[in-house]
Amino acid sequence: MGVSGSGKSHIGRQVAAAIDATFIDADDHHSADNIAKMARGEPLNDDDRAAWLQTLSHLYRRYRSEGRSLVIGCSALKRHYRDLLRQGAPDLDILYLHGSRRLLLERLDARDDHFFAGAHMLDNQLATLEVPDETEAFHCNIRSTPREIVETFATNLRSS
Repeated sequence: MGVSGSGKSHIGRQVAAAIDATFIDADDHHSADNIAKMARGEPLNDDDRAAWLQTLSHLYRRYRSEGRSLVIGCSALKRHYRDLLRQGAPDLDILYLHGSRRLLLERLDARDDHFFAGAHMLDNQLATLEVPDETEAFHCNIRSTPREIVETFATNLRSS
């Protein structure tokens, strides 16, 4: 989890490969209305995110019922959102990627193939963010290399 530009998709794919899990990018499950709203530079609100989070929770439940491991790259900005995800995976581990606003904005500005862009949208996510304090949350600064982050997360997941 983390705000846009934190590397959720890039790191998530690598973590999933390291622990033999399937990776799903939560952005692929936003409604067309949510994508259009973000593309216009309008931040999503709790109502916008509700059905999206429910879909992700159902994915966790389905994979667990099939005995498969799943990593979802998802912003999960608020504790309430993470609690909704736990409805599908009660023992959900949170892998929190964080970094400075400057670094996050640099990364966002370098992207041209994503519907989420701009300082305003990032600032809204940073204002919305409730840093995870759950005991099953692992924190990693994005100044570390992707390899270091993946190794740290994979080790933490294997020991949890």
